[in-house]
Amino acid sequence: MSHVIDRRLNGKNKSTVNRQRFLRRYREHIKKAVEEAVTRRSITDMEHGEQISIPGRDIDEPVLHHGQGGRQTTVHPGNREFTAGENIPRPQGGGGGQGAGQASNSGEGMDEFVFQITQEEFLDFMFEDLELPNLVKRHLTGSDTFKTVRAGISNEGNPSRINIVRTLRSAHARRIALSGSSRQKLKQAKAELERLLREEPDNLNDIQALEQECEKLRTRINRIPFLDTFDLKYNLLVKHPTPSSKAVMFCLMDVSGSMTQSTKDIAKRFFILLYLFLQRNYEKIEVVFIRHHTSAREVDEEEFFYSRETGGTIVSSALKLMQEVMAERYPITEWNIYAAQASDGDNWNDDSPVCRDILIKQIMPFVQYFTYVEITPREHQALWHEYERVSEAFSDSFAQQQLVSAADIYPVFRNLFQRRIAS
Repeated sequence: MSHVIDRRLNGKNKSTVNRQRFLRRYREHIKKAVEEAVTRRSITDMEHGEQISIPGRDIDEPVLHHGQGGRQTTVHPGNREFTAGENIPRPQGGGGGQGAGQASNSGEGMDEFVFQITQEEFLDFMFEDLELPNLVKRHLTGSDTFKTVRAGISNEGNPSRINIVRTLRSAHARRIALSGSSRQKLKQAKAELERLLREEPDNLNDIQALEQECEKLRTRINRIPFLDTFDLKYNLLVKHPTPSSKAVMFCLMDVSGSMTQSTKDIAKRFFILLYLFLQRNYEKIEVVFIRHHTSAREVDEEEFFYSRETGGTIVSSALKLMQEVMAERYPITEWNIYAAQASDGDNWNDDSPVCRDILIKQIMPFVQYFTYVEITPREHQALWHEYERVSEAFSDSFAQQQLVSAADIYPVFRNLFQRRIAS
């Protein structure tokens, strides 16, 4: 009897496969918990994991077992309280598994199953089925990503990439080519020797000479090496540059005095969600942050999210600055251009038509997708109605949505960037 002892060390992620299977099985519960978590989290708490609760009844699995078998006779006592088919209400308290309610002397239940998902898993569920619309490969040069592909056969290469079939085929062809004349002479000498042995067995001199000739030819043929360095063939692998799409996202946020702190927080949470989405799904993407009140200014990430600057409201200043940056740094022949704008809808008199004209004439013909989010519980003002005219002219690349509270952020975000089926 032989024994096999496995001395391999257990990996750190030995249960990864089981965990992934579990996440796939309870995907609907996890997605619902992630959506609820997004709506209640603070601005700085968007990247953390989440604690997920699954009702115990949903993780029960069917069990196969043997029955009692045979005929069973059971006598059930009657009662004065219940009749057949009557619905019995569930006892109140005790058994919900949540720790709430008063103590009870009746009822039963099962605690919820609670587990923690990581930051990576949380973001995977958050951005599932989302993408940037109309993304195309505009710029095919200057890529630093490569893909190794087969490119035929080479006479030089790494020994680990030797092509055995091609090598043996080449060696066989070489031996045939180099020994062709000798094999032909050997064939003729053998035929002549057989004739002499059959017809002139007493002609010993000629027979001996032919035998020596045959041996000489065999030696010459065998002297040809079975395998030569010339025969070696290798699989040729080359690196082909993989075209990568270059994209830029313009984030335009209104920080004027009409934007209350609550409204600004909602706008920041929307842009943080957008920023996380872009960072996670698109490596080759740039983000341009523009804040505006009466004037617009390009800022960095830190200032965009945390500066407390305020003032009046002229929305067209942000659109003009965006157009200038587009023309200066992001030629449309090389870049996929996207934009997201957040505002409360307030704007200076007569500026909303200017915004419409800038969008229709100078921005929308050159961008892949433009989203406008208006954060207000009030009736829409002139800016929204002017943007509706933009939406009519560019229905495939312009979208506008209204946000009322933080609970609307995630549904609106998914609606704006939902993956679309190509027609």
